[in-house]
Amino acid sequence: MIKTSDKFVEISTQKSFDLPHRGIINHNIGKYDIAVEKGLFRLENIEFAKKRGHQIKWKVMENLDKLLPEFESNFQKKGGKVLWANTIEEANKEILNILKKINAKSVIKSKSMVTEEIHLNEFLESNGIESLESDLGEYIVQLLGQKPYHIVTPAMHLSKEDIAILFNEKFGTPIDSTPQQLVLKARELLREKYLIADVGITGANFLIADTGSIAITENEGNARLSTTFPKIHIAIVGIEKLIPSLTDLDLFWPMLSTHGTGQNLTVYNTVLNGPKQANETDGPEEMYVILLDNGRTELLAQKEQRQGLYCIRCGACLNGCPIYKNVGGHTYDTTYSGPIGSIITPHLKGMEEFKHLSYASSLCGKCSEVCPVKIDIHKMLLLNRRDSVERNLNSRLEKVGWYFWKKGMLKRSFMDQFGGSFKNLMLSRFFKKTWGGQRKLPKVAVKSFSKDWKFNHLDKD
Repeated sequence: MIKTSDKFVEISTQKSFDLPHRGIINHNIGKYDIAVEKGLFRLENIEFAKKRGHQIKWKVMENLDKLLPEFESNFQKKGGKVLWANTIEEANKEILNILKKINAKSVIKSKSMVTEEIHLNEFLESNGIESLESDLGEYIVQLLGQKPYHIVTPAMHLSKEDIAILFNEKFGTPIDSTPQQLVLKARELLREKYLIADVGITGANFLIADTGSIAITENEGNARLSTTFPKIHIAIVGIEKLIPSLTDLDLFWPMLSTHGTGQNLTVYNTVLNGPKQANETDGPEEMYVILLDNGRTELLAQKEQRQGLYCIRCGACLNGCPIYKNVGGHTYDTTYSGPIGSIITPHLKGMEEFKHLSYASSLCGKCSEVCPVKIDIHKMLLLNRRDSVERNLNSRLEKVGWYFWKKGMLKRSFMDQFGGSFKNLMLSRFFKKTWGGQRKLPKVAVKSFSKDWKFNHLDKD
């Protein structure tokens, strides 16, 4: 069986030299960069806003044990039901129980990274229930049998020509269809599904403790349709999505939209308080919120790294990361890719299998610079590296190599014992494949710097 780390290296090497792929990604990210720069310019004091967001999320993590029950109590007062799931298996089991209770045959979903995290579509299909994505990008990658490529833009890796070919193969649309025509076709196909679906499933961008509400932000209106027409609405949300008050949305909504897409606000921003009330004309008859842990408390227990739970899923760090822009989202083989995925995945899915992601970084600091809640991402990457070493997860060869490197760096006379010819031999023997596969290895001078200095200065005196 191929190790996850070996697979990452293999695929990232291929993607780095896939020029058409890199061209599409850099073109699409480039458009976002321009929009985001314009959006940020409209914010009066961006640093203050970031610090405030960081402080609010810090407060949430320090008081999670109080805020979660507060949310639960307030949501239940309005007729909603709260379920707790420690693992992927528990979350899927709770969802299946709800669906079986009404003998559900079909589900309509809006975009949700948590449902990707628990592999919900595959689980439901294995139990004979149709699960259809209603977000256009998610719908496209579902048709392709792929996972989302990006936290915000699931089909970022595809060109309009790629999508036109897909729709031609699946639905017989003209091969030269324009983006507008493709959107109209998708809308035609999906509208009926909202009407016939037994259950609507969403995630949530924020859980609001003081009102017992969930907040959903989107650009297509599909989440509103998914929560309005079906008789049952299930929201699956990570426990870290809490904010203390409804008034906090005046900060988080614009910060999320501006850093994600450059908009002042996304087109649709919805606050849902529970199932349809007696005086309301639409909405679900039943509403459930499933609070998912799945390793989040493991990360919460890491005092230095719990900042990873502050993330509001804007995708800014992915767009700024030189590694992501070269290897792409699927290479990470995780639900959450890019820098934020690299710091949280080892805690959510296991350090031993995913420690390599914390090394998939140039440590340029761009991710920390663009984060709207000031997560010190590149520091978290270093802390993950430290933890993997402390847990003895690095190989014996690596330990031996660093031992001699450290010994040499601490004692100049030790390094001077070996001439440049020996060092060049060692470089070509042990580093030709790892460092020299795509670059020319340096040539070490025959005489060391200290010996050269001694010859040119001290011996002359």
